[in-house]
Amino acid sequence: MPASITRQATLPGVGQIKPLAVGQAIVSQFAEPATLTHVRVYRGLASQKNGPKAYSAARRQNAQWERDSRVKVVSRPLRYPREWPGKTPQEKGVDVSLAVDFVTYAVMGAYDVGVLMSLDTDLFPALESVHNFGSARHGFPRPEVAAWKVAGHDLRRLNPPGLKIPCRWLTEQDYPAIEDSASYTGPLPSSRF
Repeated sequence: MPASITRQATLPGVGQIKPLAVGQAIVSQFAEPATLTHVRVYRGLASQKNGPKAYSAARRQNAQWERDSRVKVVSRPLRYPREWPGKTPQEKGVDVSLAVDFVTYAVMGAYDVGVLMSLDTDLFPALESVHNFGSARHGFPRPEVAAWKVAGHDLRRLNPPGLKIPCRWLTEQDYPAIEDSASYTGPLPSSRF
């Protein structure tokens, strides 16, 4: 029962994605039949006071994604610096939430294979923990990663030193099937997904 846990899954230089479609594209690469049990997305959320349009759009997008019960969006408030709006708000606690959940769900047996899609090397300890836990239990749960393979760009993926963590590559050819072209700044069409 693979699970997909994403942090930043957009194709470099392109728009938004449908997290469930990303999870399905990843699961379709497994050699043996697999079931996608859940997809979790971790993201920062603008404040309603400082970024009302971004806040509203993100809330609509989250609600649309979560129409499928397999998708859960975990949002953490953005931190606005004193120099804002001259300085960009920052995500705080997003990666920690993802890492804690990745390890917790492994220990709980919520997945056999957890696929983490991110380029943040701060997540190495979570991958290492799940790898070590799974190794002690005859291979499950097993961590994997996913990343974009884009022509003309260096291949970048999470790759903790000393571990052989498999990578599920998504390509530009995968993008049309997972693109989220909806505008979340206005009313959503009910048949988008």
